[in-house]
Amino acid sequence: MTTREVEHDITIGAPAAAVYQLLADVTNWPRIFPPTIHVDRIEAQGNEERIRIWATANGQPKDWTSRRTLDPESLTITFRQEIPAPPVKHMGGTWIIEPQGEQESRVRLLHDYSAIDDEPHDLLWIERAVDKNSTAELAALKVNVERAHAAETEELTFSFTDTVQIAGNAKDAFDFINEAQLWAERLPHVAIVRLIEETPGLQELEMDTRAKDGSTHTTKSYRVVFPHHRIAYKQVTLPALMTLHTGEWTFVENEEGTAASSQHTVTINTENIARILGPDATVADAREYVHTALSTNSCATLSHAKAYAEQKKA
Repeated sequence: MTTREVEHDITIGAPAAAVYQLLADVTNWPRIFPPTIHVDRIEAQGNEERIRIWATANGQPKDWTSRRTLDPESLTITFRQEIPAPPVKHMGGTWIIEPQGEQESRVRLLHDYSAIDDEPHDLLWIERAVDKNSTAELAALKVNVERAHAAETEELTFSFTDTVQIAGNAKDAFDFINEAQLWAERLPHVAIVRLIEETPGLQELEMDTRAKDGSTHTTKSYRVVFPHHRIAYKQVTLPALMTLHTGEWTFVENEEGTAASSQHTVTINTENIARILGPDATVADAREYVHTALSTNSCATLSHAKAYAEQKKA
């Protein structure tokens, strides 16, 4: 069996402890790392944890389960995939954060891996995926840590949630959101939709959405489905005013029926504010514009899900 070892590194203008903290909390990873779609912490005990990751590799959505050992004293995090996604036979490595003074760090990302049946083309595929993802992750880590350390993140990144109460079952409301291939028929603001689900529970969703002014824009998302209570997603093709858009649809049964919610986390793309909203527009204007646009579509979708679920129960 051929085992390959590779290392990538980057220098970041932030204290090593700040870098370590961002890497240690995997729930932030979809916001930090472009390939990461969603992460669930399955179990944790002391410095050991078990996590499930959904991410793209060479443009293909994959998922795997890993075990991590956190060592805040030495500023290292070791990881080993428990159930790798083919064609990977084994995959593991270490994050090493090295202080380079009070305000600078070197981050080294080590991987070791092998391919099922030692196939050369599979080893090449893994090599390219590791190189692409590692390079993207380290570059994104640098941007996010330095931005956070400069205290700019709060204004550019924000979250909000829209909720409707449904006199119906959670499963029916969930089905409406899950069956996105029918949205062009069911939702007035959706013009065209394409849904691919080669792996059950892992969806690739591309759609053309109509804006208030009649224009359409194309977005692409990956969705992770947890029947019948949650759908987490990450947009990878974004409108011009956003550099990040993640979210979750949740369905919680209560005494009145079901509380259905749409949660969004967004980062504003400052480079396009003037072009889209005019030369005098501010970050606050962009936040309001994006919030209104997303909330309008979410509330419309939740309203149709409500009608669908209540009709099903009637």
